[in-house]
This record gives sequence, structure tokens and C-alpha cells, in this order.
Amino acid sequence: MAPIFESDIEEFVVELLENQGFDYLSPEEQEAERKDLSEVVLLKRLKKAIDELNPTIPDEAKEEALKQVLNLPSQNLIDNNEAFHRMLTEGIEVEYLVEGNIRGDKVKLIDFEEIANNEFLACNQFTVIENNINKRPDVVIFINGLPLVVIELKNPADENATVAKAFTQLQNYKNAIPSLFYYNGILIASDGFDAKAGTISSDFGRFAAWKSVDGIREDKATIPQIETLIKGMLRKDI
Repeated sequence: MAPIFESDIEEFVVELLENQGFDYLSPEEQEAERKDLSEVVLLKRLKKAIDELNPTIPDEAKEEALKQVLNLPSQNLIDNNEAFHRMLTEGIEVEYLVEGNIRGDKVKLIDFEEIANNEFLACNQFTVIENNINKRPDVVIFINGLPLVVIELKNPADENATVAKAFTQLQNYKNAIPSLFYYNGILIASDGFDAKAGTISSDFGRFAAWKSVDGIREDKATIPQIETLIKGMLRKDI
């Protein structure tokens, strides 16, 4: 039997995401899209999404909304994550002039009603440099250029490489490159078979397995939990 490496698990996860309809961006392509590796938002993709999802809002107001996304109000990870979550779910409040009158409106970052109007992208080995610290989370999922999901993988062939170790690595990333997690919605820790999901404020006891693709029937125990999680939680048709 051929040995299993962590890179094999990474490729498996990327393939699962591609089968779900996600586009794939290689490490080289990722770096080509960013001015420097401190950038955690794929700026051109986010600007394109804001333009397409908000066709009636003037360019100046859309530019102001973009600035708010990129310049969150705090140096605290949890505070920034909460501020961004409100932007994501409620839209970004903007004002602009219409025939001499000030009009209030909201710029949306994601189309929650028509999921197909959004761009879903999977990146592996996403390098981030912050405060001269270089880290590469295994898989980062972007929606409209925003890094909303981070997946850390361990090798199931290594008895010491557990889901708990993957969780610990995610905590290390939060401390080393916190700006990536300002925009995070879901953290996933997996050993390539078992997988648990939580948020940036969840301790390990609150990370939970995703047991069903359709929300009705639980998958068989022989099916890798990471496969069930990606096919269920990260579906594009819900």
C-alpha cells in the first residue's frame, strides 16, 4: 500500500470542492492576484462582486463600502470579526446624493437569495505574511474574494496527527496571522477522515462533526466526515 501524505489529503479536499462547483486557484495564481502576501482579501474579485451585486448604487458609494471592508474598526480579532459579520449579513450602510438629496442604502457583499450569483473559490497553501510571520493554511475558501472558511488538515496515516492537533494549528494561525480571521465564518479541523467545524470563538469541545449531506439522513460511518462536511455544509445549492 502506497504511503499517504498530507498533500494527498489536501488534493482530496480540493477535488471534493471542485466537484461541488468551486473554482480552484493554485498557490502561484493566488500570489499573482495580490500586490503582496499581507493581503488576505482577493481585491479584484471582491470589487467585481460589489459592482455586479449592487448595480443601482453609485461608484463612490461602492468604493466607500469596499474601504469599510478593508479597514475594519479595531485591532481586536473578535471585534473585527463581529463587525465584518454584520456587514456580510446585513449589508454595508452608505449614503449618496440623488437630485440634491441624501439617500441611505446598503451595499451587499453576497447574494443570499441567488447563490449562483456569487463566486466560490478554493485555494490551497494560501500564504499570508503578517508582522514578518509567514503561515500557509492548508485550504482557504473564498466567496466573492472574501476568505470565509479556513480548513486545516492532518495526515490520517500519522497516529499523532489528530483533529485536535488540526484545531490547535488553527489557534496558532489566529495568533500569528489574525487579519485572515477577521473575515472568517467557519473553521474546519480534519485528519483527512474525521472532521469538525466551529467558529473562531469556539473551543475544541464546541467543534462538531457534520453528519448529513441533505440534513435528513446521516451518512454511513465508512464515509469520511470531511467528505460529508464539504458536500453538506459547503453546498452551493442551498
